[in-house]
Amino acid sequence: MDFDINEMTYEQAVLELEKTVKALEAGTVSLDDSVKLYQLGVNLSNRCAELLADAENKVSILTETTGESRTERPFSPGSDALEVPFE
Repeated sequence: MDFDINEMTYEQAVLELEKTVKALEAGTVSLDDSVKLYQLGVNLSNRCAELLADAENKVSILTETTGESRTERPFSPGSDALEVPFE
């Protein structure tokens, strides 16, 4: 492995994960290499999940409260994200 998973962007990790899955699905690698690839895939998947969670925490919805003042509240994935928070 010539890369540091913890330094990868989301896009880089997804690309490497796709390559890893294709190699496993091809069925042309030894059992030992399959286990290593599986382990790599788990690590890449964890990195993607971590980056998605970080991005989700950074997303906020601006809500108009009174006049010109605005407050921020964390993005809630269960909420209707397309709903306009103010009129």
